[in-house]
Formats: sequence, structure tokens, C-alpha cells
Amino acid sequence: MNAQSSIPAVTLQHVTKNYGQVQALKDINLTIQQGEVVAFLGPNGAGKSTSISLMLGTRRPSSGQVELLGEDPRIANHRKRIGVMLQESGVPETLKVRELVELFGRFHDQPMDTRAAIKMAGLEEKANSRLARLSGGQKQRVYFALALVGNPDVIFLDEPTTGLDVEARRNFWDQINDQVSMGKTIILTTHNLEEADALANRIVVINKGEIIADGTPGEIKRHVGGKQIRFRAPGLNLLDLQQIAQTDKVQHIGETFELFSMQPEQILSRLFKQDIELSDLEVVGAGLEEAFLALTSAK
Repeated sequence: MNAQSSIPAVTLQHVTKNYGQVQALKDINLTIQQGEVVAFLGPNGAGKSTSISLMLGTRRPSSGQVELLGEDPRIANHRKRIGVMLQESGVPETLKVRELVELFGRFHDQPMDTRAAIKMAGLEEKANSRLARLSGGQKQRVYFALALVGNPDVIFLDEPTTGLDVEARRNFWDQINDQVSMGKTIILTTHNLEEADALANRIVVINKGEIIADGTPGEIKRHVGGKQIRFRAPGLNLLDLQQIAQTDKVQHIGETFELFSMQPEQILSRLFKQDIELSDLEVVGAGLEEAFLALTSAK
């Protein structure tokens, strides 16, 4: 590892941020190494967006120190080494997709080819369309191309797949994984827990301005000790299962029942004692959604 890559991508040391009497962040300490893929999770108003704005240098901390690639994030030269995809971009909608991507590429020292960035975002057929004429999902893909075209070292993504259909979302994930394979640092905020689980090798959970969990997806899931139970039971209805399981937290999706329990063995024992025929039975560890809900509701 050379000296350049050994410098953390982002460092926050004892950072607080106040908006009047409201403390949005409380003594945050965080280091993100280059090459990591970090997803920030948290309820609305938890402090995710404030954290990102401090990393980008668009806001100043009330106290503490923030560094981007080892220096003050407000230094203009650093902006050439980052790519940013925000929910609201503020770019002129009268320009064509190709014109926008080419323009943003000129802000960087070693941009990628404009056509390559457009292809990565799946916008070849819309390259000559004006931004104003695109759908919400198509605009999201344009913003993704704008984040990539500068060939940045660190890429910030704020709710990147909002408005995308399933196929476009999967294509986006593939492109992110390609960036990761090239050693890029990815920092994203998302409400899509499946997305965080699929992309991130590290998850930071923020609630009420504090980091309440920080680890790999597997480590975050282990915060919850229960199990997810899935099975098919043609002779069983939802109400009967709720009574047997002694919980109303049961889902019936298609022909499959799903429920979460801290004592899955007892529930299965009751089902077997009543001679209920089960098929396609799965008992697995808690998912990221259960862990997230447990963490944020406990704090």
C-alpha cells in the first residue's frame, strides 16, 4: 500500500453539529479507509445527511475535526477527487444528457470518456435528450453518470436508487461493484436495506445524532438474537398461525408464511404437535431489517 492510499478517505474526530438548539450530531468519531464501501443507515432526521455534508465540506462542524483524504474537505483541489450523487442536483435541465456529462468531466483532471460514463448509467438511448424530458428514474441515472465521469477516488451516493425500477437498480449495483473492484471508496446513504446488504462491506447505523452500530452486515445482524422462519403450509391460515405462534408479526406472502421469533424451536414444536404439514422450511438468522429495527427502537 502506498502512502497515498494509506491516508483515510474520511475522518471525523469528536464532531458535533448544531442547528440552533438542535444537536444534529453528537461527538461523532469515524474513520473510513480508502477502498471501503460504507452504507449509512438511520431513520429520517438521524443525522445521515448532515454527516455527508460535513464530509463534503458543504457545512462546517460546530466542533471537532473533519478530513477528506487527509485534508480540510473545503479545499477546492479535493473536489476533483470526489464524485457526488445527490437527490437534488441543481443542474440545468435545458442541457442534453451528453452535454451535461461532458461538462462535468471538464471539472476533473483525468475524466473518463463521456460515452463510457453514459453507457455505465444505461443512458445510451437518452444521450441526446434534454434532462427536463427525462423521467425521475432516468434523471437518477444521469446524476450517477455525473458522479462517475470525473473518475473520482471517493464517490458519495445519497439514496441513489430512488425511482429506479428493478432492472435499473440491479444494473446500478453492478456498476458500483465495478467501481469497488477498481479500488474506489463508496459512501452511500440509503433506506433500501437490501441495497445496503448487497453493496456495503461496512454499515454505520446513526440514530438521534449518534453512531449506535458500526460493523460488517453480518456483525450488524448479530445484534439480534432471533431467527426468521419461512415455510409453506397449505392447511394453515394466517389467523391460526398467529394464535399458535402467539404473535401477530406474521406475513403470508404468496404461499409462504414468514415470521420472526426469539424462540423458533417452540413455535415449530407447537406446529408439529398439531400435525400441521410444513414444506420448504427455512430457519435463518435475522436479516438486516430486523437488526436495524431492533437497534433504532432500543435507542
